[in-house]
Amino acid sequence: MLATKEDHIAVWTSIYPTTQLLGGETTFVLGGSGHIAGVINPPGNRSKYGYWTRSDYPESPQEWLAGARKHEGSWWPHWSAWLEAHCGIEEVPAYRPGTGGLKPIEPAPGSYVRAG
Repeated sequence: MLATKEDHIAVWTSIYPTTQLLGGETTFVLGGSGHIAGVINPPGNRSKYGYWTRSDYPESPQEWLAGARKHEGSWWPHWSAWLEAHCGIEEVPAYRPGTGGLKPIEPAPGSYVRAG
């Protein structure tokens, strides 16, 4: 689960109780900033927002935050590591234009991109 600390649409303290509802392994990450910026904060923005994690989930969101560890930078690498640990890596070969039933119209990026 992901929530963001300054989100005014999906307030993180209203999202956190989901940790008490789900069975099995639970992971909750609290991103910095708000509804949009806290989610799309890409890796490389080390000084921008940060995120919090904790391995246990007390009933109170405030208690969770008080004991959570703050990490600098984007939460994306944390998520990537979680995905890799839970899903494995399956390589999908890239599509090569012109190898299917349709022929390319023109080389990339295409004249429509350059149209002013």
